[in-house]
Amino acid sequence: MSTFGDDLIQSLGEALAHARGEGPATVHAPVVPREVRKQAKLTQAQMAPLMGMSLSGYRKWEQGTRRVSGPAASLLRVIQREPEAVKRALLSA
Repeated sequence: MSTFGDDLIQSLGEALAHARGEGPATVHAPVVPREVRKQAKLTQAQMAPLMGMSLSGYRKWEQGTRRVSGPAASLLRVIQREPEAVKRALLSA
């Protein structure tokens, strides 16, 4: 069998184990964009570029019509803890 096939079988086994409540799983608490933004004392217009997205896309997160996932959720957690560092890193010219 190919490496891809082996990887696929392994990942399906891991998914089944997770569904049964077995094995390790990393679960993060949901992040709420509006709360992060307010805690960082930013407007939506200031927050959108930090997230690398349009203002309308960011607003959809706050309105709940779009879900935050993956790397975006991680970046929100970093902004929540170190907003000034993120501003310096991402908004410097």
